[in-house]
Amino acid sequence: MPSLPTKTKAPHLQQGEAAEARALTHLTQQGLTLLQRNFRCKHGELDLIMLDNEDLVVVEVRFRKSDRYGSAAESVTVAKQSRIIAATHAYLAQQPQDRAIRFDVFALSGEGGINWIKNAF
Repeated sequence: MPSLPTKTKAPHLQQGEAAEARALTHLTQQGLTLLQRNFRCKHGELDLIMLDNEDLVVVEVRFRKSDRYGSAAESVTVAKQSRIIAATHAYLAQQPQDRAIRFDVFALSGEGGINWIKNAF
């Protein structure tokens, strides 16, 4: 009986997962604690939901191979911010929190640059 081919993820999905893993490692080394990864709802996805002391931190991880057409941080548009905020409301409806909320962007470039923007929006 022939074996079924194994599905491999598209390269851009693999890069995204690697960027999230790198961000998670960096942020935990800075003292943040992971609550949830890849929360999905009808509004979109929250990459990382973490605690920084008593603050709830929603982290959007962005990766760009090159800054030629704009940085990874610049790719978080107003529309993307709105989807993140709506998804955060959905998360809080399921997991009520009595904490201050912060939205961070963790931007990585293929050239090795890291840009962690706290309170990005």
